[in-house]
Amino acid sequence: MSREKNLKEAALEYHSSKPEGKIEVIPTKPHSTQWDLALAYSPGVAEPCLEIQKNNADSYKYTAKGNLVAVISNGTAVLGLGNIGADASKPVMEGKGLLFKIFAGINVFDIEVNETNPDKFIEIVKSLAPTFGGINLEDIKAPEAFEIEKRLKAELNIPVMHDDQHGTAIISAAALLNALEISNKKISEVKIVVSGAGAAAISCTRLYKALGASPQNILMCDSKGVIYKGRTGLNEEKTEFAVDTPDRTLEDAIRNSDVFIGLSKGNLLTPEMLLSMNENPIVFAMANPTPEIDYNLAIETRKDVIMATGRSDYPNQVNNVLGFPYIFRGALDVRATDINQEMQLAAVKALAELAKESVPEQVIRAYNVKSMKFGRDYIIPKPFDNRLITKVSMAVAKAAIDSGVAQHIITDWKAYEEELLDRMGGNDEKLIRQFKAKAKSNPKKIIINNAEEYNVLKAAQILAEEKIAKPILLGRKDIIKKVLHQYNLQIELDIIDIDSIDTQQGFEKYSEYLYQTKQRKGITSKDQAKQFLKISDYYGAVAVEMGDADAFLTGFSKSYKESLSGIVKVVNYSEISNNLASIIVLLSKNGPVFIANTLLTDDPTSEELAIIAQTTANFAKKLNIEPRIAMISNENFSGSSEISKKVAEAVAILNKANPNLIVDGEIQPDYALNDQLVNEFPFSKLNTKPANILVFPNMVSANLSANLAKGIGSIKSVGPILLGLGKSIHIMNENSNIDEIVNLASLAAIDAQGRK
Repeated sequence: MSREKNLKEAALEYHSSKPEGKIEVIPTKPHSTQWDLALAYSPGVAEPCLEIQKNNADSYKYTAKGNLVAVISNGTAVLGLGNIGADASKPVMEGKGLLFKIFAGINVFDIEVNETNPDKFIEIVKSLAPTFGGINLEDIKAPEAFEIEKRLKAELNIPVMHDDQHGTAIISAAALLNALEISNKKISEVKIVVSGAGAAAISCTRLYKALGASPQNILMCDSKGVIYKGRTGLNEEKTEFAVDTPDRTLEDAIRNSDVFIGLSKGNLLTPEMLLSMNENPIVFAMANPTPEIDYNLAIETRKDVIMATGRSDYPNQVNNVLGFPYIFRGALDVRATDINQEMQLAAVKALAELAKESVPEQVIRAYNVKSMKFGRDYIIPKPFDNRLITKVSMAVAKAAIDSGVAQHIITDWKAYEEELLDRMGGNDEKLIRQFKAKAKSNPKKIIINNAEEYNVLKAAQILAEEKIAKPILLGRKDIIKKVLHQYNLQIELDIIDIDSIDTQQGFEKYSEYLYQTKQRKGITSKDQAKQFLKISDYYGAVAVEMGDADAFLTGFSKSYKESLSGIVKVVNYSEISNNLASIIVLLSKNGPVFIANTLLTDDPTSEELAIIAQTTANFAKKLNIEPRIAMISNENFSGSSEISKKVAEAVAILNKANPNLIVDGEIQPDYALNDQLVNEFPFSKLNTKPANILVFPNMVSANLSANLAKGIGSIKSVGPILLGLGKSIHIMNENSNIDEIVNLASLAAIDAQGRK
């Protein structure tokens, strides 16, 4: 089956499967009781109606208007399909609504208007405007599109944007700025050839001029050739770009040019034309689905070309989704009355700058590559970069305020940034951000073992760049250098070479310490102490013990217990106990849940359970989380089984040792995590709010519960986290992914912050 046929069948199945289409309306308020419905509709709904009647601006307070955009089209210029009509345009408009929602959290009603007369179309849109906080015009043919947008922007007090014009302009302008920087050219000096004279081409060229491109250096071509002064039959928009030139064809125009902007049709640009361009030519062949010149043909013809297309299967995709969701997000959040040029330029500059920053790991994984950095093949961010919502939206919002079109003024930009992130991430992401922020408040030196591994190196790069911690790499230096070079990782960190560890500063001091503290605990000579130190697990742990680092991460290449066995030979236990605790933090929608006793103690006694619970509570407090402990059993407050008796005794020990600690049990986990269920026991300390620490009676039950929760797939986790040592030392799971290492390092840093 051909790729085209397969795509067609898959697309039709995608759209027709139940429920048909791509979007739906979902309630945002409770609606399960009679009281809920009385508030949602009659009689309660009358109250906000009356408030809005007194002050129209209150519609933003009492309704969804402030986060609702209309995607409106008459179907006269749909994608590359042309004038297919309003009905046939609906799948595209629904798709646009989906993109608004998934990338910026904006709700959309798509509206297909069966009207081609510009005056009537404008009146229809104006009559619908009170419903919305903004209007996105879509797929309206030129030149009518210019007049429609111009009049609606002038006659409405909500932001209006024709994305076909401005979206491509904004994204391509950002890419152009970066391409010019790479080619060491100035926008004021380059010769630009534009192939196409429709809405997108004209808007792009206007924006390039606003960025400093010289009008005399721009040659625009339509289907009849170069638009030059004296040419007849030009409309108002094309006349704006007519210049004095002897060139009459695209082939004439492109000779000795620096930039080609293609917004026309496929295969117009020949290899011969490309060869006639200046050194380091910039070619944006944005016709879809067939570019003006094939990507592979272009890079084979000119090795120095900087190439962009509108396609996702080639580097440097000029994709409008990088712009419109975040432009409207920023505009809506300040209740802008317009999306003006200042806001568009702010978006351009934010996108251009973002492309120069280190690329997040989730973006690299999404595109199945090992590295990605600013250069010829990366001049514009990728759509799955979750920083877009903050970088672009905030830039647009600031520009709206500065240019005087904002009705709501943001003063706390940090809070606004958090609000934007909260829109797109669940509570689990928010918790991870909070952990990272606490780690950043006092970055700690963390030695990270197994630094020869790509995942470890990439995690170290993220920790350093985001200033979460100060990583120190531990491993074989020659291999570390090779891996850095192989994956083009830009990272300048201290490296402790395990192959020459005995030449490291402090080695003699470490070996003497190890001998003195462990000479009756398995180490019988100074030479033996030195041999132990040549093992990376031992060296890293002693470095932390000696205060030369604040924390140590190890374990990537071996089992948890194998790593632990080396650590406990050289590290002192904490003053709390002679027992270690291992916990996993589940990041649920209701907040973190600590699962205790996951890896170390098979069948702890009541006293050991009490110690595990107290140790876990102390760690939760370091994370600014008030501990609420449930001691888990297979029954609720009955004391009939041996497990229940053991658990109840642990609760009694804790209540005596620490009466202010919120702890109760024996209790089943579903009751511990559900405040309505636990209310059946009014005597319980947990009856007002669910538990956030679950201490299981044995290792098997804790492990099974944690793995079941993680296996469901909707819950993220951090850990296991090793508690009970005198220092912040933690063990990575075998072959941990990059996010897992970064998250564990963040908690290790917080753990280190709380230690003397």
